[in-house]
Amino acid sequence: MYTGLQHAHSGLAYLVLAALAIIMIIALIGALSGKVFTEKHRKIALIGFILSHVQLLVGLILYFVSPIGFSLLTGGGAMGDRVARLTALEHPVINIIAIVVITIGYSKAKKMTDSKARFRAIYMAYGIGLVLILSRIPWSSWLG
Repeated sequence: MYTGLQHAHSGLAYLVLAALAIIMIIALIGALSGKVFTEKHRKIALIGFILSHVQLLVGLILYFVSPIGFSLLTGGGAMGDRVARLTALEHPVINIIAIVVITIGYSKAKKMTDSKARFRAIYMAYGIGLVLILSRIPWSSWLG
């Protein structure tokens, strides 16, 4: 189960990163060109919203069943080691914050009526979420 969750979390990460980047670019183009925010745009943003939440759910399950997730915090010594601190604390906390930012942006855009403001809410929130996620990816273990 642990290996399957690891693969799902890593594979889904590619989809989430690509979706957030594409959605952010679509929203930025929409805001700059003065397009009307349509139901199609809302559904595109919803894809990134759902993917990021599924990724968070898989990550949280992995965090608690993993031998290197939550156990690093309870075992002590994680704060002294950069890699252990990233795995045990920084990666989960910053990514939860990123998903909260994405959720707030999507929810605000859904309630707004002005197209430019809706696009801006999406590209700002998804952009901040993307930067936060990219900042805390354990690149050495993910790519290596």
